Amino acid sequence: MSIWARIAGWAALIFGLLYFFVPLAGLTEFSLKAERGVYGFKAYRDVLGDPQFQATFGFSVIMALVTIVIGVLIVVPTAFWVRLKMPWARPYVEFITLMPLVIPAIVIVFGYIRLYNTSSWLPLTGSIMGTNLLLAMGYTVLALPYMYRAVDTGLRTIDVATLTEAAQSLGAGWVTILGRVILPNVIPAVLSGAFLTFAIVIGEFTLAALLDRPAFGPYLQRIGANKAYAPFALSVIAFGITWACMGLIQLVTRFSRHTKAAQ
Repeated sequence: MSIWARIAGWAALIFGLLYFFVPLAGLTEFSLKAERGVYGFKAYRDVLGDPQFQATFGFSVIMALVTIVIGVLIVVPTAFWVRLKMPWARPYVEFITLMPLVIPAIVIVFGYIRLYNTSSWLPLTGSIMGTNLLLAMGYTVLALPYMYRAVDTGLRTIDVATLTEAAQSLGAGWVTILGRVILPNVIPAVLSGAFLTFAIVIGEFTLAALLDRPAFGPYLQRIGANKAYAPFALSVIAFGITWACMGLIQLVTRFSRHTKAAQ
């Protein structure tokens, strides 16, 4: 590699880092100026002590956990069956799982409201539990591309057919095979999809706002319209949560590689 190619590579890397971290540094620096003349964490204390923040963040965490469970129950059996019995259907399944990246969230939520309003055959929006279920379904759809690809990648690293045949020779049924053979072998992939799902749910605004649920995304928008420093503190907190999830993905992946190497 020539010296000019190295210089160009380092210049591109430095430009990318500056493009990413300079706005973040400015955001963080401004969030620390809530107290006149000094840097402090007043904005963070105000946000973390706000009962609405605690309620909305807690609600979003619960919805994220519900969404992860629904996603795992849908994606793991589907990806397993496609890889084992229906490899010809894989392009079609991949196309379907990519649709949430093309269809805007507002289209999905308006479709839910149109199909499940109080005058429809299944009036889910007529109750809090039903609306929460719709919200979880919407979150599952938004996270589907990431969850499916994470699980599918995990299934590629194991011999699904051999494991299934071995389990069947010992008398295991399909539920046992999925729960006690396949799932433990793709746990790192499932956790990667789960952390991405968690990050998506925490920051999502459209579904929760139009379904009128007390989620963290709408709270972030409301506080941004009424306060000066708190929105920046909330943005830093949300950014930290997202990067914490990404860091956990890396740790899980690295631990999985070390475990496999040791075996």
